[in-house]
Amino acid sequence: MTERTPRLGRLRRMVPDARSGRSAGTGAGRPVEARGGRPRRRGAQPKVVALGGGRGLSASLAALRRITGDLTAVVTVADDGGSSGRLRDELGVLPPGDLRKALAALCGDDDWGQTWARVIQHRFQSQGDLHDHAVGNLLIVALWEQLGDHVQALDLVGKLLGAHGRVLPMSAVPLELQALVKGHDPEHPEDVDTVRGQATVALTPGEVQSVHLVPNDPPAVPEALAAVLDADWVVLGPGSWFSSVIPHLLVPELLDALTETKARKVLSLNLAPQPGETDGFSPQRHLEVLGRHAPKLALDVVLADEAAVPDRDSLTEAAKRLGAAVELAPVARTDGTPRHDPELLAAAYDRIFRMHGRIGPWR
Repeated sequence: MTERTPRLGRLRRMVPDARSGRSAGTGAGRPVEARGGRPRRRGAQPKVVALGGGRGLSASLAALRRITGDLTAVVTVADDGGSSGRLRDELGVLPPGDLRKALAALCGDDDWGQTWARVIQHRFQSQGDLHDHAVGNLLIVALWEQLGDHVQALDLVGKLLGAHGRVLPMSAVPLELQALVKGHDPEHPEDVDTVRGQATVALTPGEVQSVHLVPNDPPAVPEALAAVLDADWVVLGPGSWFSSVIPHLLVPELLDALTETKARKVLSLNLAPQPGETDGFSPQRHLEVLGRHAPKLALDVVLADEAAVPDRDSLTEAAKRLGAAVELAPVARTDGTPRHDPELLAAAYDRIFRMHGRIGPWR
């Protein structure tokens, strides 16, 4: 047992309802038993926590907000490129970019939501210092400085946007991603080098062997731990495998929470290998890499697009080693690009939650 376990135990006993501040399951109405023995009112929506960063997490959130009103995003904070990297270097703050993208993905489809989604994603174009800064990044950082509290500031931005869910950083300190990469220098294809920085790791021409964080034992955000422990479902992926998905498993307190939670866990696979990070990776290799970084983590479901799985048997075997079943569903856009369709992905998640959750119906 680690020193973190007592803290997780306290969080499990005191997990708050994100909207009411009450303990989970309180209120009028006859409760039903959710997985793990927590009482849940009949017809209640599933509590879902989505982990990731960048476009992959945004795709998941855009889908999940269509099927539940109890949604929390836990976002990586290792970005060191672009506007986020500049703000991080100049002000010493958490990189706000992936947090901003998650908030935009949670905006509603009405005029208010879509207007604010465009505003916070807007980037200035100039010849000066503001060039390529995103409005949302500046807003988030300004509120961090005003309020002195990461979570309170993000909650306030979410309230302004009318976001259909909550956005939390996975750690309270900015992190550096480091990777062992074979062939990072094309002139020495057999050499294994340490590559530093998420932006560099994401674009390496070599083969990523493993990744780790600096510092290697960063503090997790308590609200993120509480959300994972109180969830019915945890969704991991899709997204950049080494720079957005696996980093969550490298925060020890967060990995402990993922291991101890009674929530079911679904891993959503990418539609295609990512140039640089996962060139040539099969779907099953994605699972093998994840398993090597978190050997104690068990999954329940692996979701993949049928057209992106050339070898179903190998994927099924790799999923079994993680304790998971494979669900194949059409989740890609029909324009031929390797992007998830939010409606199709929502339908796939909804089906998984109903078939594997054992606590429906939710709506």
